[in-house]
Amino acid sequence: MRDVKLADAKVHLSELVERAAAGDLVRITRRGKPVAQIGPVERPRKPIDRVALRALTDAMPRQSQRTRSLVRRMRDRDRY
Repeated sequence: MRDVKLADAKVHLSELVERAAAGDLVRITRRGKPVAQIGPVERPRKPIDRVALRALTDAMPRQSQRTRSLVRRMRDRDRY
């Protein structure tokens, strides 16, 4: 948690809101004492539609090679 003076919070409110949206807690102080706090809003998570997920993964083509071989090839040959 980061403490910010009230005068600084007024000047940098947009930045503090962005930090809060990213998950940081910001405590606003007046004369060295905490008076307010800005934090992220809890958003309800949507449940996963298992039928739609299964349909999506079933529609994906199977890979022709093993993952181990693919990663090795990418590492050894496809260097940038």
